[in-house]
Amino acid sequence: MKATIIAISTILLVGSITSFATAQEVPAWVKNNAGWWADGTISETEFVSGIQHLIKEGILIVPPTTVSTETTQQGIPAWVKNNAGWWADGTITDGEFVNGIQHLIKTGIVNTPSQSTSSQQESNTPSDSELVALQAELDKCAEITKAYDRLNCERAAKHEITAYQIKGNSQVFPIGPVTYYWPGLGSEGNSFEITSSGQALLSLRILVENTGSTQNEALFCTGPAICNYDITNGDKVFKYSQMDFTSGQLVLKPGESKIFNMMFGPNIGGGGTTFEYDSGKDYYFQINESFGSASIPLNLG
Repeated sequence: MKATIIAISTILLVGSITSFATAQEVPAWVKNNAGWWADGTISETEFVSGIQHLIKEGILIVPPTTVSTETTQQGIPAWVKNNAGWWADGTITDGEFVNGIQHLIKTGIVNTPSQSTSSQQESNTPSDSELVALQAELDKCAEITKAYDRLNCERAAKHEITAYQIKGNSQVFPIGPVTYYWPGLGSEGNSFEITSSGQALLSLRILVENTGSTQNEALFCTGPAICNYDITNGDKVFKYSQMDFTSGQLVLKPGESKIFNMMFGPNIGGGGTTFEYDSGKDYYFQINESFGSASIPLNLG
């Protein structure tokens, strides 16, 4: 699916200046991403990454948009998501879709090239050509006729895209042959809150990759009492309430990456602990594997 965006006029409510949005040929994967995001096939993060690439490469030129310093909005509004789906199936125009993108830029959800420093891009973000290649691999999955094989292909391709995005926006912690990537609180799957009952809840989503071994490496966590991953504030150690290791371990083949999730909150037994938050203390996610250890600062305050 391809479209050509030419001479799209939009009115930018900054002063009384009228600007124009123009574009070259839009890659099929951009509209594919819009449709997949609208129906829940891919995440918000994956969709935003595609739009940022489009703007950065000059394929889509969005009128100058002032980023609001007062907005407190979290996440993309439902109407923008609806627009994405309608744009993907041709129900609304390119101009209407661009209006939605301007809103995302204004609220700081989409960063334009001028909002990022070259040093950050060079140190944290892989080349854009890599993203295009990964999207192309995902597009190829649609050519597979067997449903099960096609779903496996799409699942693997989407993971590679997600891993790409996490790596580009994460703190990196090489520990022996395994590298850990944590994108920080506020990113997808990473949150901290105090419930109305006073219970502290911390959710972590971390990408791990076997970057330095020619053999399989395993991460171990068989239960709250025997787990190589926990939280500490210097005085106390807190065990997980939920995690998604399979059979107590996460096996990484050479060069393979996976994502794991852990939640700290109520005591679920089995040697567990209730997660407690003290605003006067610093909290760290501790890794104590046979191949090495590290403490990731969580900055909960």
